[in-house]
Amino acid sequence: MAWRNHSAITEFILTGLSDDPLIQALLFVLFLGIYLLTMTGNLMMLLVIRADSHLHTPMYFFLSNLSFLDLCFSSVTIPKLLKDLLSEKKSISIEGCLAQVFFIFITAGTEAFLLSMMAYDRYAAVCHPLLYGQIMSNELCRKLVLLSWGLASLSSLVIVLLAVNLDFCEATTIHHYMCELPSLFPLSCSDISINVDILICSTLLHGLGTFLPIFFSYARIVSTILSVKSTTGRSKAFNTCSSHLIAVVLFFGSGLVRYLMPTSGSSLDLLSSLQYSAVTPMLNPLIYSLKNKEVKAAVKRTLGKCLLYLE
Repeated sequence: MAWRNHSAITEFILTGLSDDPLIQALLFVLFLGIYLLTMTGNLMMLLVIRADSHLHTPMYFFLSNLSFLDLCFSSVTIPKLLKDLLSEKKSISIEGCLAQVFFIFITAGTEAFLLSMMAYDRYAAVCHPLLYGQIMSNELCRKLVLLSWGLASLSSLVIVLLAVNLDFCEATTIHHYMCELPSLFPLSCSDISINVDILICSTLLHGLGTFLPIFFSYARIVSTILSVKSTTGRSKAFNTCSSHLIAVVLFFGSGLVRYLMPTSGSSLDLLSSLQYSAVTPMLNPLIYSLKNKEVKAAVKRTLGKCLLYLE
């Protein structure tokens, strides 16, 4: 570890998103807005789902957990980014860097598992509507969420152990705005070939383990939708899945690009990280609320109750 063999290295320097003070000021306003929208949107989803009995179903149970994860995920990275955009020296301690790596993996990993389980929920709703209540029982939903956290925690622990055993000698500049293993590996003076192989294998196993259930669930869903003769029925069935499908594409697309592509320090690395750590948590509540009549109706009912209470 850095403080074991090279105690002189106690912190890393982040290059951030820009060195231009004007651009940094503009980026601060932009990401402050993104963070406030993320917090507001996801807190609103949590409040509405909890307050409205019409939304006490497996689908919205998973959605409330997704909103909680998005709150945690964005809070791991954006507050530090906002602080650095106002600071001349963008530094982070080694302990803080490893902590950020761990929490990024545990929140992102849990979200990947959760999106996979939400796909199974949509499969049960579309392909087995009469048995949906039996298949997606409350007990099963709780166990699936706990399983998501458990598997993601185990994976995160393995990933962090890869970084803990690294030695850092002279290079301390991370060409990024946050700590991620693909950005840390090039700074190490240790032999990282095994670490890189383990990271790629872990990412593939995690990615395929969560993406394949999504793929097979949607293959069955599409097959079922195509067998429906009514155009209205097809449209209704598709609408129940479209929001989740958009969330899957946004999250998995940027995440897999970041962890499977070689780190180059280019703008592509920054954009892919910003996509899954800042933009997607902001968009998820908008996607699920704007495209969902039940959520919009629940929001109106909740706001109506709040106004009556204030009066």
